[in-house]
Amino acid sequence: MKFSLVSQWTLSPVRHFRLFNQFVRQEFRGQFAGSLGGFLWLFVTPVVNIAIYSFVFSVVFRAPIPDNFGDVPFVIFLMIGYLPWFAFADAMGRASGLLIEKAPLITKVMFPVQLIPMVGTIVPYMVHGIAFFVFLIYLSMQGYLQLVWLWLPVALGLQFMFTIGLVAVLSAFCVFLRDIQQIVTLMLTAWFFLTPIIYPLSLLPEHVQPLMILNPMHSFVQFYREVILLGEFSMQHFQIMVIAAVLSYLLGGWLFMRIKHAFGDVL
Repeated sequence: MKFSLVSQWTLSPVRHFRLFNQFVRQEFRGQFAGSLGGFLWLFVTPVVNIAIYSFVFSVVFRAPIPDNFGDVPFVIFLMIGYLPWFAFADAMGRASGLLIEKAPLITKVMFPVQLIPMVGTIVPYMVHGIAFFVFLIYLSMQGYLQLVWLWLPVALGLQFMFTIGLVAVLSAFCVFLRDIQQIVTLMLTAWFFLTPIIYPLSLLPEHVQPLMILNPMHSFVQFYREVILLGEFSMQHFQIMVIAAVLSYLLGGWLFMRIKHAFGDVL
């Protein structure tokens, strides 16, 4: 792995800050352009989804909450895992079309193409991060606020690093193999249900539970829940998050920088 490629990937937003800032502004405004609901959809979509899952798994199937979480309402237990996942899934879902949508720009103008997956990741996290922040304000008013919450920005930053590496790989590969768009949709659906978000880990068979260590999103979700609801810091989950974030960010960025020169020929 050449350090020069990794450093170019990492320092691109700094070296080209004005262009990066312009892209972010345009992408953020484009999220709500032409929409009657506009900014309101930012809250409506997750609220509707959470209401559906809460009804199905707390009323119909009556999924139990782990004893160590006490009598916390199921909807709060669900939202703590679902809102960060929503940001991750939104960024991943957009990844396959990022470079294809910018094909006219990539083929006609010389600019740092690596800014595209970065912008495509940061904007969903900005949009859904607002909803998560509002939810945390509500929880703090309910008495959940503790000093250990200071680790939440660190966890979100690690999740962003983990996501941006995957987005870089998916957006790059989709230039050469368009079927990845359909594969990503199926993968996200499977990944969502394989991650204990709408159900507790205790519902899985005991011989399957240790395998969740291979699913970084489980560590992120569990870390959020333990920090917010229990005021506890899990070193095991934190270590998994750090390893997954660093590997994804560096390998994804290196791979993107390695093959970006071929985008113009294919697009």
